[in-house]
Amino acid sequence: MPKKYGVKEKDLVVSHILNLVLTGKLRSGDRVDRNEIAIGLGVSRVPIQEALVQLEHDGIVSTRYHRGAFVERFDEATVLEHHELDGMLNGIASARASANPTPRILGHLDALMRSLRAAKDSRAFAEIAGEYRRTVNDEYAGPRLNALLRASENLIPRMFWMTYQTNVDELLPFYEDETSAIRRRDPTAAQAACVGRSHVMAQTMLAELFRRRVFSAPHDVRHVVGAPPHALAAADALRSAPSIAI
Repeated sequence: MPKKYGVKEKDLVVSHILNLVLTGKLRSGDRVDRNEIAIGLGVSRVPIQEALVQLEHDGIVSTRYHRGAFVERFDEATVLEHHELDGMLNGIASARASANPTPRILGHLDALMRSLRAAKDSRAFAEIAGEYRRTVNDEYAGPRLNALLRASENLIPRMFWMTYQTNVDELLPFYEDETSAIRRRDPTAAQAACVGRSHVMAQTMLAELFRRRVFSAPHDVRHVVGAPPHALAAADALRSAPSIAI
């Protein structure tokens, strides 16, 4: 595979392993083959080790002494938990923004909202939405929270949301609600908007993973311990959801 210039080799390996997990080529308990990755990507063992350290820190793999790295549990509950945490973490920064919305930040968010409303395709929407999140998090999240937020992005691949054609209609209302909450200084509503957005993203991703047979039959999600209503909706959405390249 040709190298991508401008991309760190460690990040390339991280993306590769995550893609193997999200497409079902690596499943819970599978061993990560370092030699296969080194040959396939044309990289040394050093960036592979660096990538595995990051993925272990993020809860995607676990390493066993003298045995190698293995994929951690990856199932419906894992996807739901990941998005739940992502919503809560972004909600913390958004609540802080609501407590102290400076004119500069409000102006930037208003400009981004105009761009989000005008976005005609999923790629443009995803890029602007990413800028929205960075605007809030860079201003209101400290080093530790930012580190957790970066880790939480791993299981939400950008390419998925750049190609999911209905994300504009599904996600725009949450950004509208969040911006309104920040402007009227309502931290609770700002947090709720972040959590709601993550719930919709979770059910969308679950529907696609069911379709791809990464997980077993959709009705099995009803047996996930503590599965909330939005998880059940993912199963019902399977028949109508478009096929997405993750």
